[in-house]
Amino acid sequence: MSTDVFKKQAKLFSKISFWEGVSFVVLLCIAMPFKYLLGMPIFVKVIGMLHGVLFVAYLFQLLYIATFKVWSMKTIFIYGLASFVPLMPFWVEKQVKKEL
Repeated sequence: MSTDVFKKQAKLFSKISFWEGVSFVVLLCIAMPFKYLLGMPIFVKVIGMLHGVLFVAYLFQLLYIATFKVWSMKTIFIYGLASFVPLMPFWVEKQVKKEL
C-alpha cells in the first residue's frame, strides 16, 4: 500500500481520535453529572451512543492502520489502550500529527 493511502488513513485516525476524546470528556463531565445530579439520563443516552460509535470507529481505524505495518506493535498497543483513558486520545492525535 502506498504512503499516500497511509497518510490519508492516519489523518482520518487523528480526527477520529480527537472527537472520541471530546465525546469521552463530554460524557464524563457533562452527561454523567446531568444524569446523577439532575436526574436527566437523556444526555448519557445520546452522548453515550455517540461516544460508543466513535470508540468503535477509533479501534477499527487503528486496526486498519496496523495492516500498513508502519507503526510498531508497541505503538499500536499504546494507541489502543489510550482509547480507554480520558484525555489520552488527545495525546494520540498529537502523536499522529507529529508523525505526519
